[in-house]
Amino acid sequence: MSTTSPSAPATSPAPDDYAAWQRWVCLVGTALIVTGDLYPERGRALQQLDWWLRSDAVDIIDCRGEWTDEDFVAVNAPELDYRYVGTDDDGRGQDDEWFEAGVTHFEDLSLRGGRVVVHCHMGINRGPSMAFAILLSQGWGITEALDAIASARPIVGLIYADDAVRWWGRRNGWTRAQIADGVAEVSRWQTVNGIDVSQVIRVIRQAARKERS
Repeated sequence: MSTTSPSAPATSPAPDDYAAWQRWVCLVGTALIVTGDLYPERGRALQQLDWWLRSDAVDIIDCRGEWTDEDFVAVNAPELDYRYVGTDDDGRGQDDEWFEAGVTHFEDLSLRGGRVVVHCHMGINRGPSMAFAILLSQGWGITEALDAIASARPIVGLIYADDAVRWWGRRNGWTRAQIADGVAEVSRWQTVNGIDVSQVIRVIRQAARKERS
């Protein structure tokens, strides 16, 4: 499921059109938008901001360790609050503090209404994994939340979802056995629904190089 606006294409990309999905606005539940980052070109970035605003976004949680658009957003869309929780996408896992920072910020917005844009660079691992943690904090089940994110955004890898479950379990006083069961549930889901993350990243990078050439 995704949302559109007058400044956006009318229909979702084909599931295997990975490059088109990178910056597509994907609505998960009623309050989360999962996507990739802003274009480096100013004009296209402004179009994206317009799309986010028309999608009822009120806030941004930026999960990239390599860059921030906080100053750009402050100038061009000051009505959007901006929370930077940057981290690397190196496959070595995410710590509890990272999930806590993003989720706590989302929880602080609960009375404001509107939607929150959660993004990283490509919208494959970090942003979707943070969105998963947010859904857990909102009472979603593990498989239910994973299904919702993958249904909205076919290119997600969610490789830090197991870390999110460990964080959530520790936050709520789960036993080691309960945490292990939760991680196993993520693993089973990944086995059935996992994508070739390397291939998706490769295609997106190739498309970006082609655009620049």
